[in-house]
Amino acid sequence: MAMLMPFLLALVTLGAGDAAAASREPAPDRWTDERAAMVRDQIKARGVADERVLDAMRDVPRHEFVPADQRRDAYDDTPLPIGEGQTISQPYIVAAMTELLELGSDSSVLEIGTGSGYQAAVAARLAKHVYTLEIRPALADQAASRLRQLKVDNVTVRAADGYFGWSARAPYDGILVTAAASHIPPALVQQLKPGGRMVIPVGSPYTVQRLMLVTKDKAGAVSTRNLFPVRFVPLTGGH
Repeated sequence: MAMLMPFLLALVTLGAGDAAAASREPAPDRWTDERAAMVRDQIKARGVADERVLDAMRDVPRHEFVPADQRRDAYDDTPLPIGEGQTISQPYIVAAMTELLELGSDSSVLEIGTGSGYQAAVAARLAKHVYTLEIRPALADQAASRLRQLKVDNVTVRAADGYFGWSARAPYDGILVTAAASHIPPALVQQLKPGGRMVIPVGSPYTVQRLMLVTKDKAGAVSTRNLFPVRFVPLTGGH
């Protein structure tokens, strides 16, 4: 037979100063626990270990970067449609690509394929500035507006063909390409700073591609490393 144990309920009264301090604390949004679970189960469990990246993934509200009818799935382990035939990458891929760049607080980053702006917002938590190019003007406008609303002020969005990079802002410590190219664009390699790193999916469209890490050493020599299979929408533009 089970025995019910008595318990005490302690009542704590906040003083005026405590109450005022509590009112200044930002209230966690309804997705805080979902983001924590996303990082724990989808990202950290798969080997992403950089605490700055993990903190960025916990902080950036992915649900703000998907259409309203997709928000219930915002923290699932899956890409989601964002319109214009494009998708927002699954959280693990965003975290893994960000970690591979090894960004510092003074880093300048170029992103090719702004999409919803989510990847740029995550990178912006680690870098000094993110420059991001989106070939579809409607998506570029939406991403820029969304980032302004979220007060992400170290991202510059431009509607342009990302295949050619953004030479006026080069060189970059890191380059993120969020669409699959048939080859590594020469302009992007040229705009990578000595000591910099680029992450890019390479392969045929609508099939499994390979995520590649491109590094440029201090002397300017370039090397590539084949990482793991991915599936991205195709890079469109000048190539």
